[in-house]
Amino acid sequence: MTYRETMQELEKHGTAQNVKVYKRHGAGENLFGVSFANLEKLRKRIKVDHDLALDLWQSGNADARSLAVMIADPLKMTKRDLELWVGDTRYYMLIDLIVCYLAGKSLHARTLMESWTLSNNEWFGQAGWDLLGMIAMQESALNDRYFDKYLSMIESEIHHARNRTRHAMNSALIAIGIRNGALEKKAIAAAKRIGKVEVDHGETGCKTPDAVQYILKAASRKKKGSSVTK
Repeated sequence: MTYRETMQELEKHGTAQNVKVYKRHGAGENLFGVSFANLEKLRKRIKVDHDLALDLWQSGNADARSLAVMIADPLKMTKRDLELWVGDTRYYMLIDLIVCYLAGKSLHARTLMESWTLSNNEWFGQAGWDLLGMIAMQESALNDRYFDKYLSMIESEIHHARNRTRHAMNSALIAIGIRNGALEKKAIAAAKRIGKVEVDHGETGCKTPDAVQYILKAASRKKKGSSVTK
């Protein structure tokens, strides 16, 4: 698909209701309001088209940028590209997509995570802690000591962090706690000392999960799953 054809498809699938919803989540004014179901259909049609992704990103349209992230080639994304895309984003849902589809699959995931988790910028901070959560869930070769310092950072800094960074730190805490039994105990202990994590979700129905409850539920599901397979 050409850039023009793709933008026409996006506009065709946009709805006024989705525009209202996405604006409440911080999407900004430049958008069509395309559902993620329709974005996924377009992603399957286009597959990977890195050049088209770059053009869509330059449009500044929130829906086009979401699709751009979904069809870009993570192995062609340089550190600078990823820094520029995150730095040009003020929409937490788009940050989540960048981490899931690109940064977490790039050659620079660990390096970027270690840098971004130190950032005072709300959006780089969110991306960094989102990346840490992804790494905790997927990189089995890392030993527990690697995550100890991040548990300490979360405990000491979460209440002073920026809003969306704070939410991502809580999610990273949960991901580390789900990783294995030893880290589960450490993460739960840290979460209890941290207490309630307050995040402003604006005019949405979103809530920040209680880390202790979430980790315990995940552990319970794991145990049930392992008992079924025995």
